[in-house]
Amino acid sequence: MKNIIRVSTKKELAAFIDFPHELYANDTNYVPELFIAQRDLLSPGKHPFHEHSEIQLFLAYEEDKIVGRIAAINNTNHNKLYNTKEGFFGFFDAVNDHEVVSLLMDAVKDWLSTKGFNKILGPVNLSTNETCGLLIEGFDGPPVAMMPYNAAYYLQRLEQLGFVKNVDLRAYRYTTGNYSERSVKLLDKIEERLQRNDIVIRKINMKNFNADKEAIREVYNKAWDKNLGFVPMTDKEFDYTAKDLKLILDPDFCILAEQKGKIVGFALAIPDINQIQIKIKRGRLFPTGLIKLLTGKKKIDGIRILLLGVIDGYRKMGIEACLYGNIIKSFSAKKMKYAEASWTLEHNDMINRPIEDIGGVLYRKYRILEKAI
Repeated sequence: MKNIIRVSTKKELAAFIDFPHELYANDTNYVPELFIAQRDLLSPGKHPFHEHSEIQLFLAYEEDKIVGRIAAINNTNHNKLYNTKEGFFGFFDAVNDHEVVSLLMDAVKDWLSTKGFNKILGPVNLSTNETCGLLIEGFDGPPVAMMPYNAAYYLQRLEQLGFVKNVDLRAYRYTTGNYSERSVKLLDKIEERLQRNDIVIRKINMKNFNADKEAIREVYNKAWDKNLGFVPMTDKEFDYTAKDLKLILDPDFCILAEQKGKIVGFALAIPDINQIQIKIKRGRLFPTGLIKLLTGKKKIDGIRILLLGVIDGYRKMGIEACLYGNIIKSFSAKKMKYAEASWTLEHNDMINRPIEDIGGVLYRKYRILEKAI
């Protein structure tokens, strides 16, 4: 007998967070999320997303065993911005069973229907400012930092329920020796041309972090304004994210484009912390996880190029290529083994072309799905 329950207690929330550990117990590519981070992300009063929107978590049981989980998400800011009636699903994991997946999606559909929504999109955890997308190509290794992972059968199960492609997201990979040295060297000439327009490329100033952070916030919320489903972060959401990222930030991998004191673009790469998290059992920092985290940071030899944005009016000037190129230069100087640039929209040639020109190889794809209610 299979049934669905609404998560309403701390014990059920812990079970919701822990279910993927059981599901992927024999999958060597699975990286457990940190329990404390997931708990805060999903808890009203902890993460600022819940100040303007709402979620409902569900667990699927077969007898007394958990066989699936999912979140129904009402992103109020998304629907206000786009004047839509779209709901989302996220934090989706399930055994390879059509009935289980169907029950989970029915629970989401019913919850969203009561709020007047006419479409379901996902997976999105909680918005496009967090992890999103269903892995559909590239199951040959662990995900990098802050990227999702799922079993290969997920796509088929969701398509069986009538979900169709909304858009694909891309991940590119650089490895030592496979990026274009020639393209990187050409960046010096592009930077010289930019300087004639009073645009300089520089690293973030950690001594003036708060001022640079505020400038980056403005660029972030402007540069992605036309991307699919993007919703600007609230001030509290941005501060929450910046506080977390600062803990692992390397200024060599946070590059800004500035014109006469105004930040017009930036790129950010972070260490692939998943190299450590994959060794932290069930995502628990205690008793040994914290030690692994602290002692393992210096051994990380990969990065994820997490963000790159240039505001309107400064695009197609070569700034995007210079931002990427400076990160790849640091990647090379630090003798790192790989860099992933992710994610980008499949049709965003303005970003994808510079990545490919410098030697990025498309190696993973993720998909946002949709279905009418």
